[in-house]
Amino acid sequence: MADTALVSTEWLHQRLDAPDIVVLDASWYLPAAGRDPEAEYRAAHIPGAVRFDIDAMSDTESGLPHMMPRPEVFASRMRALGIGDGLHIVVYDGHGLFSAPRVWWMLRTFGVRDVCVLDGGLPAWVAAGYPTEEGEPRVRDRRHFTARLDHGAVADAADVA
Repeated sequence: MADTALVSTEWLHQRLDAPDIVVLDASWYLPAAGRDPEAEYRAAHIPGAVRFDIDAMSDTESGLPHMMPRPEVFASRMRALGIGDGLHIVVYDGHGLFSAPRVWWMLRTFGVRDVCVLDGGLPAWVAAGYPTEEGEPRVRDRRHFTARLDHGAVADAADVA
């Protein structure tokens, strides 16, 4: 749908109601920032946005933070969010451009080709005068998600050694 990895707020606003567009709020902050991405999502997010929790979508069995989960685990978690094959995904964050590119890469690594980042994130959306909504994290109806891990996009300790 978009021919670029970065889309403008105007581009998204014009397509926000399209049935094949799904918007992900992928806000995540360093602990020292003292910000709560869940609370911020509940206070204001792009209409229809689904909350994508980077911590919950990572390998919860690893002792390291934000490691990629196994493909079947990622697929299951994406299905639970109602995100499936054939959707065009737009990712944003509350900082502007901080954690959304990480989620873009994560999705691309699992085989999603129709994914882009909202340039400037939620701050740019608000500055452009577009509406936000409040409320609990949205979950869409379950859809089938196929995770195809691109092994060339990740490396483990043995690969690096």
